[in-house]
Amino acid sequence: MKISELFYSLQGEGILLGVPSFFIRTTGCNLRCVWCDTPYTSWAPMGEEMTVSSIVAEALKYPGRHAVVTGGEPLIAPEIGELTSQLRQAGFHITIETAGTVAPAVDCDLMSISPKLSNSTPWEREGGRFAAQHERLRYQPSVLRSLMARYEYQLKFVVMSPGDLDEIRALLEETGGLSSRTMLMPEGVLADTLRERAKWMTEVCKSEGFRFSPRLHIDLFGNTRGT
Repeated sequence: MKISELFYSLQGEGILLGVPSFFIRTTGCNLRCVWCDTPYTSWAPMGEEMTVSSIVAEALKYPGRHAVVTGGEPLIAPEIGELTSQLRQAGFHITIETAGTVAPAVDCDLMSISPKLSNSTPWEREGGRFAAQHERLRYQPSVLRSLMARYEYQLKFVVMSPGDLDEIRALLEETGGLSSRTMLMPEGVLADTLRERAKWMTEVCKSEGFRFSPRLHIDLFGNTRGT
């Protein structure tokens, strides 16, 4: 399978924040978020072919036994089922980070679903050539319901402004997602931007029962690869 990068770090987002984890980043995505922070897996996908066994062997070199399979969109990777099966056999807790647009059978302990809101559609980037495809694919309520029914999950929304909240509430109502499993995470790759958005987002979480997710890796390492 084609891999963009492998690295060992701390989980920077979600309910497993701070847990030492081995990250397996596949390349390739069926979406093109305008604010994508890993364009080397989507807008200009790069990577190298690796066997599943060699990926798992690399993961076993480190002391942690949490694996995070991310992307891009890892659930479109041709050998994703085999990868998660071998990780399970090797004793890893498996988190899969997905936009929730497809739902193949995989081994997974935490399905970290980040449904893409309308703030993600690239209407102007690169002349808007990906906008129609992105808008058509980004929200698949039946797929979201399937993933939430089959796996332990968290819903992690990338939030830019208070205007995103009505869209989140509507999505939760349509899919049956629980507010207690819903995380609001500020969009941005600069610490100052994240702090400013966090100020009002934390108040929303307190009033509506959502969780707040910082981006710990940005605070610790900045917007750098392999962290």
